[in-house]
Amino acid sequence: MQKETLMCDRNFEKILLEAVDEGLSSLGDSPKYAVYFYLKKEFKLDKRDIPQKIEEFTDAIERIFGLGAKFLEILIIKRLYEKVGHEFEYNQEITDLIFTEYVDATKKSFEKTVKQKVVQ
Repeated sequence: MQKETLMCDRNFEKILLEAVDEGLSSLGDSPKYAVYFYLKKEFKLDKRDIPQKIEEFTDAIERIFGLGAKFLEILIIKRLYEKVGHEFEYNQEITDLIFTEYVDATKKSFEKTVKQKVVQ
């Protein structure tokens, strides 16, 4: 069981990193690499550490982009949902989007799906 959990965590981390990368790619390649560089230099946050430090990543993105961070967070969440087989519907009337809560809920859903597949 411990091995399954570790494997599930690593798979989700990979999926989350892909979603972050694709979300940042919406800015263009040069800006994306600049963001990764800035995250590492100013926030001591390496790209590979983002899944374990999602709150620090969120804080850094919000400090870098201000209100524009919500746009990136929505793109990342949308990509993340697609990668785990869910559909993301964003309601513009909901302004209290909490990125880390969406990531956590997606991870739990992903883990549940993986466990169901293992049982079958």
